[in-house]
Amino acid sequence: MHLMIPFASSLDPHFEGALRELELPQLSRLLGLLTPAGEIGDADESTPIPPHERFLAAQRGIDGDLPPTAAWRLRAAGQDPGDAAWALLTPVHFAIGTEGVTALGPATLDLDDAESRAFLDALTAPLFPPAQGWRSAWLSSGEWAVAHDDLDGIEAASVDRVLNRGVETWYPQARRLRTLLNEVQMLLHEHPLNQAREARRLRPLNAVWISGCGRDRGSALPADLLIDERLRAPMLTGDLYGWSEAWKALDAGPIEQALHAAREGGPVSLTLAGERLARSWTRQPAGGWRRLKERVAPPSASVATALENL
Repeated sequence: MHLMIPFASSLDPHFEGALRELELPQLSRLLGLLTPAGEIGDADESTPIPPHERFLAAQRGIDGDLPPTAAWRLRAAGQDPGDAAWALLTPVHFAIGTEGVTALGPATLDLDDAESRAFLDALTAPLFPPAQGWRSAWLSSGEWAVAHDDLDGIEAASVDRVLNRGVETWYPQARRLRTLLNEVQMLLHEHPLNQAREARRLRPLNAVWISGCGRDRGSALPADLLIDERLRAPMLTGDLYGWSEAWKALDAGPIEQALHAAREGGPVSLTLAGERLARSWTRQPAGGWRRLKERVAPPSASVATALENL
Protein backbone atom coordinates (compact mmCIF):
# COMPACT_ATOMS: atom_id res chain seq x y z
CA MET A 1 0.00 0.00 0.00
CA HIS A 2 1.33 3.42 -0.98
CA LEU A 3 -0.90 6.28 0.16
CA MET A 4 -0.33 9.60 -1.63
CA ILE A 5 -1.97 12.81 -0.35
CA PRO A 6 -1.70 16.03 -2.41
CA PHE A 7 -2.26 19.47 -0.83
CA ALA A 8 -1.11 18.15 2.53
CA SER A 9 0.38 21.52 3.40
CA SER A 10 0.29 25.10 2.19
CA LEU A 11 2.36 28.26 2.27
CA ASP A 12 -0.79 30.31 2.83
CA PRO A 13 -0.48 31.57 6.44
CA HIS A 14 -4.12 30.76 7.17
CA PHE A 15 -3.69 27.12 6.17
CA GLU A 16 -0.33 26.92 7.94
CA GLY A 17 -1.97 28.11 11.13
CA ALA A 18 -4.83 25.65 10.75
CA LEU A 19 -2.41 22.76 10.29
CA ARG A 20 -0.54 23.62 13.49
CA GLU A 21 -3.81 23.44 15.39
CA LEU A 22 -4.90 20.15 13.83
CA GLU A 23 -4.69 16.99 15.89
CA LEU A 24 -3.81 14.06 13.62
CA PRO A 25 -2.93 11.25 16.03
CA GLN A 26 -2.99 8.44 13.48
CA LEU A 27 -0.64 10.32 11.15
CA SER A 28 1.71 10.99 14.06
CA ARG A 29 1.81 7.27 14.93
CA LEU A 30 2.18 6.22 11.29
CA LEU A 31 5.12 8.56 10.76
CA GLY A 32 6.69 7.08 13.89
CA LEU A 33 6.77 3.68 12.18
CA LEU A 34 8.04 4.89 8.82
CA THR A 35 11.46 5.94 7.56
CA PRO A 36 12.13 8.87 5.18
CA ALA A 37 12.43 7.61 1.60
CA GLY A 38 13.23 10.71 -0.41
CA GLU A 39 11.51 13.71 -1.91
CA ILE A 40 10.60 15.17 -5.28
CA GLY A 41 10.70 18.87 -6.03
CA ASP A 42 13.17 21.69 -5.77
CA ALA A 43 11.68 23.58 -2.81
CA ASP A 44 10.35 26.25 -5.18
CA GLU A 45 6.67 27.10 -5.13
CA SER A 46 6.98 29.13 -8.34
CA THR A 47 7.65 26.19 -10.68
CA PRO A 48 4.78 25.57 -13.14
CA ILE A 49 4.33 21.89 -12.20
CA PRO A 50 3.46 21.26 -8.52
CA PRO A 51 5.21 18.51 -6.55
CA HIS A 52 2.27 16.09 -6.53
CA GLU A 53 2.11 16.13 -10.34
CA ARG A 54 5.88 15.67 -10.58
CA PHE A 55 5.67 12.73 -8.17
CA LEU A 56 2.91 11.06 -10.19
CA ALA A 57 4.85 11.65 -13.41
CA ALA A 58 7.89 9.98 -11.84
CA GLN A 59 5.69 7.03 -10.87
CA ARG A 60 4.84 6.72 -14.56
CA GLY A 61 8.51 6.76 -15.50
CA ILE A 62 8.65 10.41 -16.56
CA ASP A 63 11.13 12.37 -14.49
CA GLY A 64 12.23 15.92 -15.23
CA ASP A 65 9.97 16.30 -18.25
CA LEU A 66 6.62 18.05 -18.69
CA PRO A 67 3.85 15.58 -17.80
CA PRO A 68 1.17 15.15 -20.51
CA THR A 69 -1.60 15.47 -17.93
CA ALA A 70 -4.34 16.07 -20.49
CA ALA A 71 -3.63 12.82 -22.34
CA TRP A 72 -3.60 10.91 -19.04
CA ARG A 73 -6.92 12.47 -17.99
CA LEU A 74 -8.40 11.49 -21.33
CA ARG A 75 -7.28 7.89 -20.90
CA ALA A 76 -8.60 7.80 -17.33
CA ALA A 77 -11.97 8.96 -18.68
CA GLY A 78 -12.07 5.96 -21.02
CA GLN A 79 -11.13 7.87 -24.17
CA ASP A 80 -8.15 7.04 -26.36
CA PRO A 81 -5.73 9.98 -26.66
CA GLY A 82 -3.95 8.31 -29.60
CA ASP A 83 -0.78 10.12 -30.67
CA ALA A 84 -2.32 13.60 -30.60
CA ALA A 85 -0.91 16.45 -28.51
CA TRP A 86 -3.61 17.25 -25.96
CA ALA A 87 -4.15 20.11 -23.52
CA LEU A 88 -6.55 20.47 -20.61
CA LEU A 89 -9.09 23.28 -20.65
CA THR A 90 -10.44 24.24 -17.25
CA PRO A 91 -13.45 26.59 -17.25
CA VAL A 92 -12.81 29.45 -14.82
CA HIS A 93 -13.96 32.90 -13.82
CA PHE A 94 -11.33 35.63 -13.89
CA ALA A 95 -12.27 37.96 -11.04
CA ILE A 96 -10.76 41.45 -11.33
CA GLY A 97 -9.78 43.01 -8.03
CA THR A 98 -7.62 45.81 -6.72
CA GLU A 99 -4.61 43.46 -6.47
CA GLY A 100 -5.01 41.82 -9.88
CA VAL A 101 -6.94 39.00 -11.52
CA THR A 102 -7.83 35.89 -9.53
CA ALA A 103 -8.81 32.59 -11.17
CA LEU A 104 -11.92 31.04 -9.59
CA GLY A 105 -12.38 27.41 -10.57
CA PRO A 106 -15.25 25.20 -11.74
CA ALA A 107 -16.45 24.59 -8.19
CA THR A 108 -17.43 28.26 -7.97
CA LEU A 109 -19.32 28.23 -11.29
CA ASP A 110 -21.87 25.50 -10.50
CA LEU A 111 -21.95 24.22 -14.08
CA ASP A 112 -24.18 21.28 -14.87
CA ASP A 113 -23.20 18.84 -17.61
CA ALA A 114 -25.49 20.27 -20.27
CA GLU A 115 -24.33 23.86 -19.72
CA SER A 116 -20.70 22.76 -19.63
CA ARG A 117 -21.08 20.94 -22.96
CA ALA A 118 -22.79 23.99 -24.44
CA PHE A 119 -19.83 26.20 -23.48
CA LEU A 120 -17.35 23.75 -25.00
CA ASP A 121 -19.41 23.61 -28.20
CA ALA A 122 -19.47 27.42 -28.30
CA LEU A 123 -15.67 27.50 -28.19
CA THR A 124 -15.01 24.61 -30.55
CA ALA A 125 -16.46 25.93 -33.81
CA PRO A 126 -14.66 29.30 -33.90
CA LEU A 127 -11.46 28.49 -31.97
CA PHE A 128 -10.83 24.74 -32.30
CA PRO A 129 -12.29 23.81 -35.69
CA PRO A 130 -11.76 20.20 -36.85
CA ALA A 131 -11.08 21.49 -40.37
CA GLN A 132 -7.85 23.02 -39.03
CA GLY A 133 -6.72 19.82 -37.31
CA TRP A 134 -8.28 20.39 -33.90
CA ARG A 135 -9.96 17.73 -31.77
CA SER A 136 -11.99 18.34 -28.64
CA ALA A 137 -13.23 16.11 -25.82
CA TRP A 138 -15.58 16.68 -22.91
CA LEU A 139 -14.30 14.99 -19.75
CA SER A 140 -16.54 16.46 -17.05
CA SER A 141 -18.46 19.62 -16.26
CA GLY A 142 -15.24 21.20 -15.00
CA GLU A 143 -12.70 19.73 -17.39
CA TRP A 144 -12.36 19.64 -21.17
CA ALA A 145 -9.53 18.80 -23.55
CA VAL A 146 -8.40 19.89 -26.99
CA ALA A 147 -5.72 18.48 -29.28
CA HIS A 148 -3.52 19.97 -31.97
CA ASP A 149 0.08 19.51 -33.09
CA ASP A 150 0.78 23.11 -32.05
CA LEU A 151 0.29 22.13 -28.40
CA ASP A 152 3.07 19.56 -28.23
CA GLY A 153 5.83 20.36 -25.76
CA ILE A 154 4.40 23.72 -24.64
CA GLU A 155 5.10 24.55 -21.01
CA ALA A 156 2.03 25.67 -19.09
CA ALA A 157 1.42 26.08 -15.39
CA SER A 158 -0.79 23.42 -13.86
CA VAL A 159 -4.30 24.55 -13.03
CA ASP A 160 -3.52 23.46 -9.46
CA ARG A 161 -1.01 26.33 -9.29
CA VAL A 162 -3.50 28.90 -10.54
CA LEU A 163 -6.91 28.39 -8.94
CA ASN A 164 -7.81 30.87 -6.20
CA ARG A 165 -4.65 32.85 -7.00
CA GLY A 166 -3.52 35.72 -9.17
CA VAL A 167 -3.07 34.59 -12.76
CA GLU A 168 -0.32 37.07 -13.68
CA THR A 169 2.40 34.93 -12.09
CA TRP A 170 1.36 31.88 -14.06
CA TYR A 171 0.38 33.33 -17.42
CA PRO A 172 2.09 31.25 -20.15
CA GLN A 173 5.18 32.46 -21.95
CA ALA A 174 4.28 30.60 -25.14
CA ARG A 175 2.65 33.01 -27.60
CA ARG A 176 0.34 30.25 -28.91
CA LEU A 177 -1.24 29.71 -25.49
CA ARG A 178 -1.47 33.41 -24.71
CA THR A 179 -3.28 33.97 -27.99
CA LEU A 180 -5.72 31.14 -27.29
CA LEU A 181 -6.43 32.38 -23.77
CA ASN A 182 -7.12 35.89 -25.06
CA GLU A 183 -9.34 34.64 -27.90
CA VAL A 184 -11.39 32.56 -25.46
CA GLN A 185 -11.94 35.57 -23.20
CA MET A 186 -13.05 37.74 -26.11
CA LEU A 187 -15.47 35.09 -27.38
CA LEU A 188 -17.00 34.55 -23.94
CA HIS A 189 -17.42 38.25 -23.23
CA GLU A 190 -21.17 38.95 -23.30
CA HIS A 191 -21.82 35.53 -24.88
CA PRO A 192 -25.52 34.55 -24.70
CA LEU A 193 -24.62 31.61 -22.43
CA ASN A 194 -23.06 34.04 -19.96
CA GLN A 195 -25.90 36.51 -20.30
CA ALA A 196 -28.24 33.69 -19.27
CA ARG A 197 -26.02 32.90 -16.29
CA GLU A 198 -25.93 36.51 -15.16
CA ALA A 199 -29.71 36.65 -15.40
CA ARG A 200 -29.70 33.76 -12.91
CA ARG A 201 -27.23 35.69 -10.73
CA LEU A 202 -24.42 33.22 -11.45
CA ARG A 203 -20.80 34.04 -12.15
CA PRO A 204 -20.01 34.19 -15.86
CA LEU A 205 -17.63 31.64 -17.30
CA ASN A 206 -15.32 34.25 -18.79
CA ALA A 207 -12.06 32.33 -19.34
CA VAL A 208 -10.37 28.95 -19.47
CA TRP A 209 -7.00 27.82 -18.18
CA ILE A 210 -4.89 25.71 -20.55
CA SER A 211 -2.43 23.20 -19.06
CA GLY A 212 -1.04 19.67 -19.20
CA CYS A 213 0.09 19.83 -22.83
CA GLY A 214 1.68 16.87 -24.59
CA ARG A 215 1.36 13.47 -26.22
CA ASP A 216 0.46 10.35 -24.27
CA ARG A 217 3.53 8.57 -22.90
CA GLY A 218 4.73 6.85 -19.75
CA SER A 219 3.53 3.71 -18.00
CA ALA A 220 0.47 3.11 -15.85
CA LEU A 221 0.59 4.09 -12.18
CA PRO A 222 1.65 1.34 -9.75
CA ALA A 223 -1.24 -0.90 -8.75
CA ASP A 224 -0.66 -0.34 -5.02
CA LEU A 225 -0.74 3.47 -5.26
CA LEU A 226 -3.78 5.05 -3.58
CA ILE A 227 -4.22 8.76 -4.35
CA ASP A 228 -6.56 10.54 -1.96
CA GLU A 229 -7.43 14.01 -3.28
CA ARG A 230 -10.02 15.10 -0.74
CA LEU A 231 -7.83 18.04 0.37
CA ARG A 232 -7.74 19.48 -3.15
CA ALA A 233 -11.18 21.08 -3.42
CA PRO A 234 -11.15 22.95 -0.10
CA MET A 235 -7.57 24.10 -0.69
CA LEU A 236 -8.29 25.45 -4.18
CA THR A 237 -11.42 27.26 -3.03
CA GLY A 238 -9.83 28.69 0.10
CA ASP A 239 -12.15 26.68 2.37
CA LEU A 240 -10.07 26.55 5.54
CA TYR A 241 -12.70 24.74 7.60
CA GLY A 242 -13.38 22.18 4.88
CA TRP A 243 -9.66 21.50 4.50
CA SER A 244 -9.25 20.92 8.24
CA GLU A 245 -12.26 18.60 8.33
CA ALA A 246 -10.94 16.68 5.32
CA TRP A 247 -7.62 16.20 7.12
CA LYS A 248 -9.46 14.79 10.14
CA ALA A 249 -11.38 12.39 7.89
CA LEU A 250 -8.13 11.28 6.27
CA ASP A 251 -6.61 10.65 9.68
CA ALA A 252 -9.56 8.52 10.74
CA GLY A 253 -9.77 6.70 7.39
CA PRO A 254 -6.93 5.86 4.98
CA ILE A 255 -4.18 6.92 7.38
CA GLU A 256 -5.54 4.72 10.16
CA GLN A 257 -5.78 1.83 7.66
CA ALA A 258 -2.16 2.39 6.66
CA LEU A 259 -1.17 2.49 10.32
CA HIS A 260 -2.86 -0.87 10.92
CA ALA A 261 -1.10 -2.39 7.90
CA ALA A 262 2.26 -1.01 9.06
CA ARG A 263 1.79 -2.43 12.56
CA GLU A 264 1.12 -5.82 10.99
CA GLY A 265 4.44 -5.59 9.18
CA GLY A 266 3.00 -5.08 5.72
CA PRO A 267 4.61 -2.99 2.96
CA VAL A 268 3.40 0.57 3.55
CA SER A 269 4.57 3.84 2.01
CA LEU A 270 3.27 7.37 2.48
CA THR A 271 3.79 10.42 0.28
CA LEU A 272 2.63 13.88 1.33
CA ALA A 273 2.82 16.76 -1.13
CA GLY A 274 2.66 20.50 -0.61
CA GLU A 275 3.56 23.48 -2.76
CA ARG A 276 7.35 22.91 -2.77
CA LEU A 277 8.04 19.24 -2.18
CA ALA A 278 6.52 15.78 -2.19
CA ARG A 279 8.08 13.76 0.64
CA SER A 280 7.88 9.99 0.99
CA TRP A 281 8.24 7.61 3.92
CA THR A 282 8.24 3.83 3.90
CA ARG A 283 8.01 0.92 6.32
CA GLN A 284 11.28 -0.91 6.78
CA PRO A 285 11.15 -4.69 7.40
CA ALA A 286 10.47 -5.37 11.06
CA GLY A 287 10.79 -8.64 12.92
CA GLY A 288 8.42 -9.98 15.53
CA TRP A 289 10.37 -8.53 18.47
CA ARG A 290 10.35 -5.03 16.96
CA ARG A 291 6.64 -5.20 16.23
CA LEU A 292 5.98 -6.33 19.81
CA LYS A 293 8.02 -3.41 21.14
CA GLU A 294 6.07 -1.03 18.90
CA ARG A 295 2.81 -2.36 20.29
CA VAL A 296 3.93 -1.90 23.90
CA ALA A 297 5.38 1.57 23.32
CA PRO A 298 3.96 2.94 20.06
CA PRO A 299 6.40 5.40 18.47
CA SER A 300 5.21 8.72 17.12
CA ALA A 301 6.60 11.65 15.18
CA SER A 302 5.85 15.35 14.88
CA VAL A 303 3.32 16.00 12.13
CA ALA A 304 4.31 19.67 11.97
CA THR A 305 7.97 18.76 11.42
CA ALA A 306 7.07 16.24 8.72
CA LEU A 307 5.00 18.74 6.80
CA GLU A 308 7.32 21.69 7.31
CA ASN A 309 8.40 23.28 4.02
CA LEU A 310 6.33 20.93 1.86
